[in-house]
Amino acid sequence: MAALQKRWEILPPAPEEHLASCPDVPPLIMQLLYNRQIRTPDEVRAFLTRSFAVDNPFLLKGMNEAVARLRQAIRAGEAIAVYGDYDVDGVAATALLVSVLRALGAQAMPYIPNRMDEGYGLNIPALKTLADQGIRLVITVDCGVRSIQEAAFARKRGLDLIITDHHAVGEELPPAVAIIDPRREDDRYPFKHLAGVGLAFKLAQALLRAESRVPVSKAKVLPQEEELLDLVALGTVADLAPLIGENRALVCRGLEQLQKRQRPGIAAMLEEAGLQPEQVDATAIGFVLGPRLNAAGRLDHAMASYKLLTTPSIEEAVRLAQQLGAQNRERQQRMNEMVEMARQEVLALGDDLIYILAHPAYTVGIAGLVASRITEEFYRPTLVIALEEGQSKGSARSISAFHITKALDECKDLLVKHGGHAAAAGFTICNDKLDAFRARLREIAARQLTPQDLLPSLKIDATLPLTQANGKTLALIEELQPFGVGNPKPTFLSYNVRVRDSRPISTERGGVKLKLSDGVAIWDAIAFQEIAAQNLSERIDVVYTLQSNTWNGRRWIELVVKDLRPATTKSE
Repeated sequence: MAALQKRWEILPPAPEEHLASCPDVPPLIMQLLYNRQIRTPDEVRAFLTRSFAVDNPFLLKGMNEAVARLRQAIRAGEAIAVYGDYDVDGVAATALLVSVLRALGAQAMPYIPNRMDEGYGLNIPALKTLADQGIRLVITVDCGVRSIQEAAFARKRGLDLIITDHHAVGEELPPAVAIIDPRREDDRYPFKHLAGVGLAFKLAQALLRAESRVPVSKAKVLPQEEELLDLVALGTVADLAPLIGENRALVCRGLEQLQKRQRPGIAAMLEEAGLQPEQVDATAIGFVLGPRLNAAGRLDHAMASYKLLTTPSIEEAVRLAQQLGAQNRERQQRMNEMVEMARQEVLALGDDLIYILAHPAYTVGIAGLVASRITEEFYRPTLVIALEEGQSKGSARSISAFHITKALDECKDLLVKHGGHAAAAGFTICNDKLDAFRARLREIAARQLTPQDLLPSLKIDATLPLTQANGKTLALIEELQPFGVGNPKPTFLSYNVRVRDSRPISTERGGVKLKLSDGVAIWDAIAFQEIAAQNLSERIDVVYTLQSNTWNGRRWIELVVKDLRPATTKSE
């Protein structure tokens, strides 16, 4: 398929007063920070030093109540369940909180639902099982803030419930001992974008600090906060939480912990994936480690990932890492087959504003990945429903102009349950409501989306003469790592570049290797086939990011092409 035509949006130049506000910071860095809404000298310093000023978990609404109830449970020897989610964020949060509670002397156990049988979030059969096992206190991580009926059931069964969640809050809050969610309207915590594992860390942080002041356990050695940050980095990056503010500070410190490979499971996973410790960055989490940890829950049960992150046994870690690697390869194969099936269905539907795809061949564990790929390729909100008998589960992914969870809120009378963010959501629906669901979502999309909304925008940080796409510029850019949501890799536009050579190379999506020249020097570049095939001519305007390559001791700069067009009349 041809690449979608993108709107090139060159971000405006920073005002002179911004560039001059930190005279020791290079102007290019100041421009890039301005583009990322980092505007004051204090914000600039915090970003560049990877720090965050607020270090008080008790500022989170509900934290005092949660800590008090947990310390009561530790004193009384009550059985506690940590109820997580089956993605990397939820599994890492579960591992973190269970380990800290056990270190404090609590009788804590993990509970992670089966994606295929139980679906996302709290469910009543699981709560009944936990109550029957003698559990009296349940802490959710990465779920629960919309679980009104489930929380009411827990209360009836004598279960106390503490909810920690970072998803959008509904019209009412569940009945619970405490609800910690920075998205609550009455929450005054200054950073609103913590992932589920980030909130689990804040709860662990509060428990450890309370214990250091007034002990309730007999523990002689308590975990250090820093030792927990490898899990925070895994979950935060894998969940696509914005890497700004406190997330940036936590992830940077967490990457250092990951590179130390202190957990046998981390060391085994890096070995299986062929990664050296120094290669562990946000990209490695997003494309190598995260998919492996997710694979268990997509194909079978996420407890394998939990065990990998918590086992003290090197032998078990090696076995589990190999298992997850094999499952990830199987997941890739299945996903590619389902994406192709979805692609054909979309092509048959035509130019709809929103795609609602439902078929028994889609599976619950992979539906979200398929929705993501179709949204990326066709730039339309996409819902993929794994049809089952009577009731089905679906995943949704969306574009910037369409808040998918708010759209599902408008369909709540047709859904069993739902929840998520602006760009991603999950839901359960009775099959007899599917036709009405499709019709209503199409009506919502027709009401909200304009033709301009359906053109993907490519934000460009700055125009740059090709001569400046060099090692010095790359070194400056690398000071802004880790890159991710909220802090993307900087993109540059160079005009009137000559294409000296192009040849196909083998990649999953088809690739083209280019030789680009400014008339003096030659740069290597790489582009996906669909980008290069559409507009490649002798002279081009090209949008790209920079990366370095090393081979046989030689290091060189490579341009990663995001888009290109036949050259305009502008000169370099």
